[in-house]
This record gives sequence, structure tokens and C-alpha cells, in this order.
Amino acid sequence: MTAYPHLLRPLELGHVTLPNRVLMGSMHTGLEETGDWARVGAFYAARAEGGAGLIVTGGLAPNAEGAVLPGAAGLRTAEDVAHHRMVTERVHGAGGRIAAQILHAGRYAYSDRAVAPSAIRAPISPFRPHALDEAGIETQIADIAAAAARAREAGYDGVEIMGSEGYFLNQFLVAHTNRREDRWGGSYENRMRLPVEVVRRVRAAVGADFILIYRLSMIDLVPDGSSWEEVVTLARAVEAAGASILNTGIGWHEARIPTIATSVPRRAFAWVTKRLMGEVGIPLVTSNRINTPQIAEDVLAEGCADMVSMARPFLADPQFVAKAARGEAARIAPCIACNQACLDHTFAMKLTSCLVNPRACHETVLVPEPAAEPLDIAVAGAGPAGMTAALAAAERGHRVTLYEAADEIGGQLVLAARIPGKEEFRGLLDWFAGELAASGVDLRLGHRVTAEELGAYDHVVIATGVRPRAPGIPVAPGAEVVSYAELLSGRAAPGKRVAVIGGGGIGFDVAEFLAHVPGQSPSEDLALWKREWGVGDPRQDRGGLRPGGAEPAPPPREIAMFQRSAGKFGGSLGKTTGWIHRSSLRAKGVQMEAGVEYLEIGPGGLRYRRKDAEQVFAADQVVICAGQESETALADLAARRPAGSTHTVGGADSARGIDAKRAIADAYRLMLKL
Repeated sequence: MTAYPHLLRPLELGHVTLPNRVLMGSMHTGLEETGDWARVGAFYAARAEGGAGLIVTGGLAPNAEGAVLPGAAGLRTAEDVAHHRMVTERVHGAGGRIAAQILHAGRYAYSDRAVAPSAIRAPISPFRPHALDEAGIETQIADIAAAAARAREAGYDGVEIMGSEGYFLNQFLVAHTNRREDRWGGSYENRMRLPVEVVRRVRAAVGADFILIYRLSMIDLVPDGSSWEEVVTLARAVEAAGASILNTGIGWHEARIPTIATSVPRRAFAWVTKRLMGEVGIPLVTSNRINTPQIAEDVLAEGCADMVSMARPFLADPQFVAKAARGEAARIAPCIACNQACLDHTFAMKLTSCLVNPRACHETVLVPEPAAEPLDIAVAGAGPAGMTAALAAAERGHRVTLYEAADEIGGQLVLAARIPGKEEFRGLLDWFAGELAASGVDLRLGHRVTAEELGAYDHVVIATGVRPRAPGIPVAPGAEVVSYAELLSGRAAPGKRVAVIGGGGIGFDVAEFLAHVPGQSPSEDLALWKREWGVGDPRQDRGGLRPGGAEPAPPPREIAMFQRSAGKFGGSLGKTTGWIHRSSLRAKGVQMEAGVEYLEIGPGGLRYRRKDAEQVFAADQVVICAGQESETALADLAARRPAGSTHTVGGADSARGIDAKRAIADAYRLMLKL
């Protein structure tokens, strides 16, 4: 008897039966662009072995003008077919099934060759696209159909036609981007002609015994987006044209509403897919922020969809489905939706990985081998770096003792979990605790290890982390000045008028903490989150945008942020999440002052100079978020040990720009080399 009967139930598609209701959704990883097809195959095969019912690849361009980036992977030549056959053979050898996503970027193509229904530049691209003529449209249809035929030739079990997120086919659907007056524009019947024709031609090219998924934008979240009636009309037309499955797309890339970041509530858009249930006769897939087996089970049990799509959870743990089936859900490494190593890497044109799982996309590079000789290893500090080092060493067969001065594991992760919008870090802490308990690591909490104790070990890993850095601002008697650690740990209560010193990641976290009433996080209250961001009901509100816009709850206190740099606030934040944090705080009325010279913190508040004018922010509390320093005392003592036996990782090694992603990756790589 399984705890997840709906999730693990097979799905009959006529010519093929999928073993469960889990679709591994498409992701841009950058692996295909490396040209190392054995590595690509290893990545997907690991997810097939882990039980994904059906895998969808990253987007593959049908032609040069449709590529997201110049040189992006595609299905355009016989050589491409040969490369992709290496991938499908690996997946089939692992017992899995895989579909190729055919993605035409349209005006989102980062190239002067971009094409679109109309010559309207996207706000996220510097390139104005070329408006296609009739012959140009026919070329795009033919190229997409030809790519689908090549996918079948390469051994794929199906294709997914990308028709959402504001890409090419989606651009034809809405007046926002389609200003044509011919048979491809104007009325909705004309605007939907292209996606329907693409599905019809693809089905003709691949035959009946081939999975054809259409990714349909069910809520655009942009002005003049599709109405719900139009969404239903398109869904029925796409089914009639030959689609096997309808997958859910949420929001355009240019939308100013977050859709997959950690601050978005879990299963935030399952209700949208549920609206379409019963309107078509083919299976529907729901997606976005589904990251545990129980959430997936609940979504299916409630009739929100026939399948669930999970993409990044398969970066965090390739064995997601297999562990759920074995009753080991607590051991699934959780996707915390941080974007730091996945989407942020993609938009920086770096290879994708995962904060939680550094092996993601590095399966053939980071290979843990059993230790030739088990050693006695001490790890000092149970923050993200220390916990990772301990687990990696134990996995290789070493005897590990993990010391932590505090009474709980986690280090900076404990503070992060207290920020509204970062509740997912609680699950990560629970996972680390479970893995440590199962690993045989000797965990000693509340134990500040000494250099003398460390002398007995073959190797010592110093992972003592960081401490808040003092900014050197003069403080007058009577002023209330606290560090971010004191505030977030609860050792200091927040004031009513608070000045936050620092405009980096910690400053933004503290401002978010201060801007919400305790126990009222939008990330854990879908109705509240929808009001905060202006998400409406697409049955009444075109594109799913509330006519009145966002209605953020007022903050419980007045907050002002200050930074010495004259640059943009949050410039060091993630490329795909920084705008979310800035938008959220501005909506809450948080004041942001850049280019500041700090003069003094006194009982009357913060005195500073900006643009040669001296000013005072009348704060009853000042919170210092001015960076961090490495905690090095133990490292200095341990350095007296034999050469090569002491190793420093994470913030203890370098506090500059430290985050959990770097701490975990560095610790993992170190333990593979030990």
C-alpha cells in the first residue's frame, strides 16, 4: 500500500502507458550546449532511473532564428539526430521515456535574427524582431514539424511543443504582441491559427503512435493576455489537432509577477489547471512550485490535473519518485526554489546545477568513490558547508565526527528560514537532520570543539562560518544597534522605525522580515499572496491580472534601507529573483537610500550625509547588515596540525559573497578530493 496512490498510478495514453503521473518538466541546463552528449545522456538517465514517468528535455530550436541564444542546441540536422540518439538510448536503457521540447523563442530570441508576428520588441530583449510574412510563417511551421520528425528519428518517445511563457506561438495568440491584420491576426480564430496548425502538422509528421504534448499558457499575467474563454477554445482546438497531453504554462517571462521563486506559495497555480479539467478529453498536467510527493498527491487527489510537472525537484534529487515509492519521502533532497544555481546560472550563460545537489548536471564529473582507506575526520561547524562535508565524507566510508557549538544544526540556514518567503529552508534543515541521522555521522551539538580535541583526527575540516561585520559607524550612548543575527534569532525584538544598514542580500532579508506581521507570510497564504501581487481570476480578469493591481498589506513598522554604494539596491541579488525582492519592498513602502556616508547612530536615529546634505532618519532601532567576516579562530589553531590535514570551507574560508550555494558546492568538491 503506497502513501501516494494517485501519484504512482499509471497513465494510459493509448499506444503507451506511463508508469506514474510524474512529468519531469523542461529546463534549460546548458548541458546540450557543451557538446558532451555522454554527459547529457548521464543527466537524463539518472532521472529515468529515479522513476520519472516521462522526461521532457530542455528547449531545442527548430531553426537558427528560433534559437533562444545563438548556438543553442536544436534538432536541425542529421548530426543533431545522431547526438540526441545517444541521449534517448541512455534513457531507454535506464527504463525511462523522454520527449524532446521544441522551443521557438520568437521575439525572445537573443539575436538580431529574431522573428515574431509583429515587430514589437520584448522588454527583456534588446533586439526588435522581424515581422514574418506569409512565406516566413510557413517556413516556421515546416521547420517545427521537421524538428518533430527528427525527434522521432532520434528515438524520442514524443515531443512537447512550447506554446507558453511568451514564446513564439504564445506571441501570436494575444493582441499584446500580435498586431497583424491578415489571416494570422485580428480575431482570436485567426490569432490561434498558428499554434493549431503547428500541432496538426507535427502530428502528421510523427504519426499516431507518438506522444505530442502542447504547453499551453493558462494564465499569461501580462496586459492584454488571453481571456479564459480563449484559453479553453485553444485547448479544445489543440486537442482536435492531435495533441496527446496538455501541459500548463504559467506567466510570460516578461511578467512582473513571480511564478516559480521560493516566495511563491507551493502549488500556487494548480487551481488554474483545475479550471480546465473536464473541458478537454486528454490528460492535463499542472505545474509550478510542486516539490514534495505529498503536495503532488494532494493536487491529483483533488482533481486539479491528471499529471504533475516537476522540473527543479529533479535537479535537487534525481531519485524523487523512487524514494517516494519506497516510503522514503523524508529522504528526498528538497528543491527550495532558490533559483541560485539553476535559473540564475542559465541567465548568466553558465551551466546549471543545484544549491542542494552540486552533482546536478555534473554526474560524470563529480563522482563519489569509496575511500581506499577509511579515515577519522572531524568537521567543526554544522552550517551548510560543514553538514555537506560530513555527509560526503561519510558517504565515501570515512568515520566522521561533526561538532557544532550551537544546540541546533544549520548555521545561517536557521536565520534564513525565519524570513517570510524563505520558509522552504525549514525543509532543507529537516532533510539535513534526517540525512545526518541516517549517515552514521557522530553529531555533537552544543560542543565548541578545541584545537586539542582536533589533534586526534587524520583530517580536520573547518566550517565555522561567519560572523556579522561591524561597519565602524560611531554610536552614541542610548542608541539601539543590533546585528542581523540578533534580530533574526529573536535575541532582539524589532523596533517601530527601523534603519537597515546594508543593501545586499542580508539587508533585503532583514527588510522582508521587518515588513511582515509575524505569522502572516504571503508564501504560506495563497489568497494573501495573490492580493500582494495582483493575481486575479482569468475568468473575469484578462490575462489573470486584477484590474486594481496589487494590494500589499501595510507593513507593521516604518523601514528604511541604506547603503554606501551609489549603485542599485540589491545589485548582488540573484539575476532572476532580485527584481522580486525590490518590487516587494517598494510595494511595502520601504525607503531605499543609496550613496550614503554614515555619520553617527544616536538615540534619535541614523545621521548620514547624502549628496552633500546632512539628514537624519528618526529610527528607534538600527540593524547592521553590513557584510560578514570569516570565523577564523579555530582555523588558526588547527593550522598547527600536519601539513595537508586541515581544510577550510564555506564562510570560514572566505566570507566575501558567501552563500549556501558556494558553501555546499565547495564542501562537496573538497570531500571528493580528500
